[in-house]
Amino acid sequence: MTARVGVVTFPGSLDDGDAARAVRLAGGEAVRLWHNDPDLRGVDAVVLPGGFSYGDYLRCGAIARFAPAMESIVAAARDGLPVLGICNGFQILCEAHLLPGALTRNQHLHFRNRDQLLRIESVDTAFTNSFTSGQEVLIPVKNGEGCYVADERTLDELEATGRVVARYVGGNPNGSQRDIAAITNEAGNVVGIMPHPEHAVEALTGPSLDGLGFFTSILKHLAGAPA
Repeated sequence: MTARVGVVTFPGSLDDGDAARAVRLAGGEAVRLWHNDPDLRGVDAVVLPGGFSYGDYLRCGAIARFAPAMESIVAAARDGLPVLGICNGFQILCEAHLLPGALTRNQHLHFRNRDQLLRIESVDTAFTNSFTSGQEVLIPVKNGEGCYVADERTLDELEATGRVVARYVGGNPNGSQRDIAAITNEAGNVVGIMPHPEHAVEALTGPSLDGLGFFTSILKHLAGAPA
């Protein structure tokens, strides 16, 4: 049975269509979810896409965190639902306290839009099991508030428990502490990533096909999950 992956649209989402396309290219069924509807329509996983939810007013992701759909997603994630937050989606996951730390203004105060090398540090998550540990992938990054920050105790815990999912290599585009580009929760079912894997799934439009692995991973994860 084809896995059903929900893609949430918030006011200001830009990459929901791209995320849905990536799900389809990976072999899944993309199910569109609306921010104001708490019904998750029985999906097997969720993607929170990039963009500028609610215009990034107050703080990036701070308003989206209270959307009715997010209330359902937070509860379901704590029960094991796989959730991937990309860029603004990563910000929302931190605001919802599903992931620790915060995403702040880039240290150089400039928006960065470029192809970025990442090193996959953990393959033990629902969204990275298709990679090999230490694999380098080329994925676009585009953010103005992508600097990951946390207190030293949290950073040390992330390192010690293998929860740093990916790091920037070949230059840090936003000043993120310890070059962190992606992290996961303790269970490995919630992942936040600042670069955009959904923009590296086709030879025609992406710098590589490396991003597709994040979407094939969730299908592989779901296929191995108990009924």
